[in-house]
Amino acid sequence: MPAAEAVELLDPEGVHRGARATAWALLRACRPKQWVKNLLVLAAPGAAGILTRPEVPGRLAVTFIAFCALSSCTYLLNDLHDRHEDRLHPRRRDRPIASGAVSPALAVGAAVALAAGGLGLALMVRPWLAGVGLAYLLLTGSYTLWWRSVAVADMASISCGFILRALAGGVATDITVSRWFLLVTSFGALFLVAGKRYAELRTGGSSPTRASLNQYSERYLRFVIGLSATITTTAYCLWAFQRSHQARLSWYELTVIPFVLWLLRYALLIEQGGGEAPEETVFSDRFLLTVSAAWAALFISGVYVAG
Repeated sequence: MPAAEAVELLDPEGVHRGARATAWALLRACRPKQWVKNLLVLAAPGAAGILTRPEVPGRLAVTFIAFCALSSCTYLLNDLHDRHEDRLHPRRRDRPIASGAVSPALAVGAAVALAAGGLGLALMVRPWLAGVGLAYLLLTGSYTLWWRSVAVADMASISCGFILRALAGGVATDITVSRWFLLVTSFGALFLVAGKRYAELRTGGSSPTRASLNQYSERYLRFVIGLSATITTTAYCLWAFQRSHQARLSWYELTVIPFVLWLLRYALLIEQGGGEAPEETVFSDRFLLTVSAAWAALFISGVYVAG
């Protein structure tokens, strides 16, 4: 009997511990903290005021789970592609695949399973939703292989990922997404991505996995942040004041206040060194959470009470 098998027979508890450690490492490699981004599937149906329809919550729940699976698939493939460069990075070397906690074979198998499961769930909701999911996989795959090395294209690719998530919610519930919604989503995403690149540049985050970062300057990224914030605010204001004519109360105009305050606060946090991990920046700042809650309360009042 081989020595390895003998050890397993003598220490079955150690085998179970190893399996649990591998499973936990695989879960970390799927980046569950990033799943919050997939809540964007609620945006279009929420703005359309259809979340209270009986069939909508179920469809959106399945859509959310599908995109969590698809996004985790892309994270696994991205980390697998970058594992050699990540080992040279002071922070990314602790990622499960780079550190060896998850083997390349396991990462590939899990990615394939997640892609198949995500597309299968999307197909159950609507065939067109599976098409959006496939487009998301193609976009993120091409980003990993090509676009992230091309300045501007890298930020545009990540922004398109946010747009596809938002479109998925509209497709899942069979509603038409307005041009204002697309503009706010597109340039709002660009605002966050440019802030992330700015933070990476200031903290010395340049590495082989961020080839495009060497082509940016702080001045240029501040310009992109300002431009995207301006367009996002303008598009949102046009939408809010357009909708206000259809309602008796000015709830929509009131949402502009917390919306702009949120952008201003986030821009300040970027300037102070935050923004490299947007989800951590948002959930760790009380003011952002407060104005987010105020915006949500006013928005819900405008759509579901006054509307």
